[in-house]
Amino acid sequence: MPMQSYPYIWQYLPLVLQILVAVGLAGGMVGASFFIGKHKRSRTKLGAYECGMDPVGDARGRFSVRFYMVAMLFILFDVEAVFMLPWAVIYRRLPGITGSRLFGFWEMLVYIGFVAVGLFYVWKKGILNWSNDKADL
Repeated sequence: MPMQSYPYIWQYLPLVLQILVAVGLAGGMVGASFFIGKHKRSRTKLGAYECGMDPVGDARGRFSVRFYMVAMLFILFDVEAVFMLPWAVIYRRLPGITGSRLFGFWEMLVYIGFVAVGLFYVWKKGILNWSNDKADL
């Protein structure tokens, strides 16, 4: 049975259909909640919601530098996990790709070593120590 040849653009049809269904479903939910939902405006509903607490003070308060340091650390270690996952997926096929049985292992060991040196530096700097509020940054 000969295979029919379709134009290349038809290979994107499932993707376009999925996007259309997702947009249609999201629009349908928002539209249904707008038409079906109850709309009673009150002072409480129109007020700012701050996790159950009454909003007091200026919203432009200053954050501690420690907050930003921990946020950057989270991003760094998140990126570490993103790099390790593909390596773990193809680890068994690496000897066929590189020609060496242990190349992939040593490669990741060096990478984890760099990350460990960074973690040791951060630990010695005192960024992970929450009990001491005035750590040397």
